Amino acid sequence: MLINEISSRVENDRVLILERIFDAPRDMVFKMFKDHEHLKHWWGPNGWELPVCHIDFRPGGIWHYCMKCMDRNQGEFYGMESWGKVIYKDIIESETIVYTDYFSDAEGNINKDMPSTEVTLEFIELDGKTKLVNRAEYVSAEALKSVMDMGMLQGITETWNRLEEHLNEIK
Repeated sequence: MLINEISSRVENDRVLILERIFDAPRDMVFKMFKDHEHLKHWWGPNGWELPVCHIDFRPGGIWHYCMKCMDRNQGEFYGMESWGKVIYKDIIESETIVYTDYFSDAEGNINKDMPSTEVTLEFIELDGKTKLVNRAEYVSAEALKSVMDMGMLQGITETWNRLEEHLNEIK
């Protein structure tokens, strides 16, 4: 696997596994996921910003955020807001983050009409680089298909590209 290349595969029709190698130490990559000062620089696809980012990074803690499209070139998406809510289940510093990811509204109410995701992020040390493994489990194959149809793979690719850019800026 090359740096900047995302590999993806589906297991059991409802588990999406994404992997990418980042040219940065594991502790640094992990820190990007726990600090709002870093998250606001890279979370979300191109042209989207994070105007709201409240994070309580601990098991049982919540991350409530809003992604907003700030790119006029994205046409109908310009000005759109997408709210999310994460509930952390388990955190092993520099190694693993386990959480449930929900669509929500501005007040943090979970949107039960949209699929939630059980996510495990694994940070693997590779001689000064980091392999990030994102395991996203959905309740059904249909739920996975619905997020794929929303452009999730393009969104995560752009998001992880922005993460790589941010890592390069702060190294």
